[in-house]
Amino acid sequence: MKSKFTKNEGQELYDKYKTQFKRFEVDTPLRKAHFMAQAAHESQNFTRLKENLNYGPEGLLKTFPKYFDKVNSLRYQHNPEAIANRVYSNRMGNGNESSGDGWKYKGRGFFQVTGKNNHIQLHRDTQIDSIDHPQILEEEANAIISALWFWNKNNLNHYADLDDCDGVSDLINKGHHTPKIGDAIGYKERKELTEQYKKKLI
Repeated sequence: MKSKFTKNEGQELYDKYKTQFKRFEVDTPLRKAHFMAQAAHESQNFTRLKENLNYGPEGLLKTFPKYFDKVNSLRYQHNPEAIANRVYSNRMGNGNESSGDGWKYKGRGFFQVTGKNNHIQLHRDTQIDSIDHPQILEEEANAIISALWFWNKNNLNHYADLDDCDGVSDLINKGHHTPKIGDAIGYKERKELTEQYKKKLI
């Protein structure tokens, strides 16, 4: 995905939800720069608030090699609901493939909150009722609050304070910090956007 850093999307978002940013202590220029860069990447420059799972066979094999092979990738191709139910089944609090939980709790919000357990925790901590109505995270206010909640829950201010783009990217993309630098999907753009926001906000 080509980097698209335009005008003041991030700054306008911050100004609009300043109270929430302060609530979660994303309130220094460096923290804001890392947060906005990651949010811009995850949401295609603040334009996408739900996960796109419309993969062809090659995309399935590349993105989800654990779940697809050359045979079943043909059966699942370009069927986002079936793909979600397969790759997100029996984990993150979701039921099996036939339960439909994978599709119901696919990634939503600026940081793509995924899985039933995360929605339960989000509701407990913020009172956003996304357990029964996960699509509520596609609304801008809930999308930003859920992203700030995720950021706080994973202690990403710590990595932002260290200016550690790799650490931030790993935790958002992979769910844990890996020893290899730059192995998060989209790391190059995440890094470029971070540097651009740093120039703008610091």
